[in-house]
Amino acid sequence: MAIQRLFHALTELTSHKWSSKLIGAFTKTRASRWLLPWYSRTYGIRTEDAEKPLKAYQSLNAFFIRRLKDGLRPINQNSAALVSPVDATITGIGQIDAKRTIHVKGQNYTTDELLGFDATFNRYNGGFFIVLYLSPSDYHRVHSPVTGTIIAKNHILGRTYPVNEFGLKHMSKVLSRNERLITYMGHLYGILSLVKVGAMNVSSIKYTNSLATHLNKGDELAYFEFGSTVVLLIENGAFEFLQELCIGTQVRVGEPLGYWGAGFQK
Repeated sequence: MAIQRLFHALTELTSHKWSSKLIGAFTKTRASRWLLPWYSRTYGIRTEDAEKPLKAYQSLNAFFIRRLKDGLRPINQNSAALVSPVDATITGIGQIDAKRTIHVKGQNYTTDELLGFDATFNRYNGGFFIVLYLSPSDYHRVHSPVTGTIIAKNHILGRTYPVNEFGLKHMSKVLSRNERLITYMGHLYGILSLVKVGAMNVSSIKYTNSLATHLNKGDELAYFEFGSTVVLLIENGAFEFLQELCIGTQVRVGEPLGYWGAGFQK
């Protein structure tokens, strides 16, 4: 318990935006590029999947936000499929209860907390959620999980607590206390909320094209600098997650997470 309290205290000290900005500033310098071989080895990154050779990246940050080679993430084109917007590990999945609450790693969050009390939170009563954690080894770009129109956005300032296993379990409600960039998308089956949650050492969450209003499934939407988490909130309706998905499952961009209505496939 003493060690846990120490980690908790150190995390509180380093969770401010200014500390993330300092670290983020260093990762954008040319000096940081000398860490690339160490970083890729330490986290087991498949550098051969990157759009460019490792030596072509001029900073650690440039490598963090790397694109992948064309064709490596095929997008499921079934119009009834919700696809993964990121390469990630599932850290929460299930149904939003009657009190608009989701349960993640022993903690409860309401949809209004996650969305910053936006007026849209009522539509998710009885709906579904999935929490997708991007580790430092993952590809850090976020893609559209549906074909649809961006109908609203919200940027909520906050802290930069870690959203890994330790942060989700031992820090209080990090998903609703951290900085969040929220995108609301209207699509064939309703309105979906895509909540991009900042994390420790994430200096920013950025839209790829801030002027885009319509996205096809799989189009690039945003990117994280360093790892983080995406939470999808789905309206109540004829939707079902794939049965094999559970906490700990790894998913990739474009893979189906579930289906609406008659489009569901076992």
